[in-house]
Amino acid sequence: MSAAYGSWPSPLSAADLATAGIRIDGARYAADGIRWSESVPHERGRMRVLRLDPDDSVQEVLPAPWSARSRVHEYGGGAWTVADDGTLYFVDGEDQRVRRWEQGADAPVPLTAPGPQYGGLRLQQGRLFAVREDLRPDPHERAIVEIPVDGTAAEDDGAIRRILSGSGFFAHPALSPDGSRLAFVEWTANRMPWDDATGVIADLDGGHRLIPSRAALQPEWLSDEELLFADDATGRWNLHRARLDHRPAPSNQIRPAIRDEFAPADADTGGGLWVLGQRWFRILDDGRILAVRTNGSDSLALLDRDGTVIRELEVPFDADLSLEDSRGSRVLITGQGRRVTPGLWELDIDAGTARAIRGGDPVDPAWVPGARPVTFDGPHGPVHAFDHAPANPDVTPDAGALPPYIVQVHGGPTAHAAGAQAGWITYFTSRGIGVLEVNYGGSTGYGRAYRKRLDGEWGVVDVDDVLAAAQGLADAGIADPRRIAIRGGSAGGWTVLSALVRGGVFAAGIDRYGVADLRLLAAETHDFERHYLDGLVGPLPEAEQTYIDRSPLTHADRIDVPVLILQGADDAVVPPSQSEAIRDALAARGVRHDYLLFPGEGHGFRQAETIIAAAEAELRFLGEVFGFEPTP
Repeated sequence: MSAAYGSWPSPLSAADLATAGIRIDGARYAADGIRWSESVPHERGRMRVLRLDPDDSVQEVLPAPWSARSRVHEYGGGAWTVADDGTLYFVDGEDQRVRRWEQGADAPVPLTAPGPQYGGLRLQQGRLFAVREDLRPDPHERAIVEIPVDGTAAEDDGAIRRILSGSGFFAHPALSPDGSRLAFVEWTANRMPWDDATGVIADLDGGHRLIPSRAALQPEWLSDEELLFADDATGRWNLHRARLDHRPAPSNQIRPAIRDEFAPADADTGGGLWVLGQRWFRILDDGRILAVRTNGSDSLALLDRDGTVIRELEVPFDADLSLEDSRGSRVLITGQGRRVTPGLWELDIDAGTARAIRGGDPVDPAWVPGARPVTFDGPHGPVHAFDHAPANPDVTPDAGALPPYIVQVHGGPTAHAAGAQAGWITYFTSRGIGVLEVNYGGSTGYGRAYRKRLDGEWGVVDVDDVLAAAQGLADAGIADPRRIAIRGGSAGGWTVLSALVRGGVFAAGIDRYGVADLRLLAAETHDFERHYLDGLVGPLPEAEQTYIDRSPLTHADRIDVPVLILQGADDAVVPPSQSEAIRDALAARGVRHDYLLFPGEGHGFRQAETIIAAAEAELRFLGEVFGFEPTP
């Protein structure tokens, strides 16, 4: 059949999106099977824990109403872990207390007192370590801690053992094989972890030492005297090795024998440390190392003990990979890909097999042909992107017509899009609407130099890059130049509004919980990102005029195209006041806009009814603006 772009009949409904994208937070091996956690959109985004038994049956081991969800740093992560005997340790999403649930017990028992919140749980040698955040004192206190597993700290908060505490931030606790030292990552409150993070080794009988590093990630012990960690000192997050030097050292620093060339690659084994618990490499039982390597998309490399690459692995997943756990030659991996749905896989390195445990279904290439990596010339250098062209095997496009396009801007901004298949993308492309994911300057996945383009230039470089990408689409005859919209959430929403202020390319904007006023953001945002703007724009009060000049709200009178605004009512990262300010400015000038506020939603949408309502609103909005009638 022939149909106009945007009006193609699609089998994918907005309701399907609520279950199409599985949100998984970790996976672990236990003696009796594999555990993982996943969201339940129809239960307000509750995170349940499931078990795959040896007979391939699936059991729920953390049933309703319990939810394993951490709020540390607001983005959480590492909200649960499991002992080999099946005992589950988890952060209760309601009160943030850590609880222990033994197999066969009727209910979990608390291990921590009310008040502080925990994340990044790691159980090693029967000892439970975590990142702790207590927002009650001023200044707020954070720490790397050991939680007694016997429950003695449930009533006595003093029983929590603080390994190192302060007003800065912590991640990635790792216990040495002999149990005498704990390695972890620390960064100060006025820096972000991808700018400056230090590896720390704490002697558990007192004292700690620092590993000279630039932006350290995920320290893991090779032996009692040797650590492996990721650092981007050479411009890419590559693996480095540190050996303990027990001679006295200035400033209590160790002198590690760091082999900078341990595993060199023009790719990143690491990324933005937004959530706790993500792992970019695993040390296998026999000493080999499996590492993620990101250069736009992800790949997997198997390394020998000395860092030599044994081989690149052929796997069906190539985006947002996290190496969750390993046993022998088997590794549990979460992620997604260009031709598979998001999911959890078990990779057997020696057998050369990858089986999907949850999700990970192959997609029909007739509907999802896979993203095409593209590069555009921008004023600051090349602009990397992924093009998802419209695809529907049942439709022949109208002759001579060009499709409308959505230019998608990822959040962060220190993050990236990897070109993975996603339900929301297919929702549009199957209807004849293309999607271009732009990795503007400042994105991860292309090295430190590409990431540092945005330093002091947020609202300039990102806007220049998305405008160049959109113009490149039009110039190449890929998109209808009169029907290109820009869409983004959080920091991506800022770029949406900033690009609409600039004008000239985009005919509409979809702003999902985006930043509109930098000064308001600086005053209202949470601790983790309190000083993020210092690097992206400049420190206050010195740069206040720049904050005013860059803010879309200051120049809202220049926005003259329709805007759809979507916002979570409980968002602590970008509060509703941001969206409401831009809404009011548009309303005052009579600019077409729609504003939807979703109760119970934070930074990002988890509830099924919200996901459905947002998708339907976006499609309806684009149809009205671009002049097509979506087919039910």
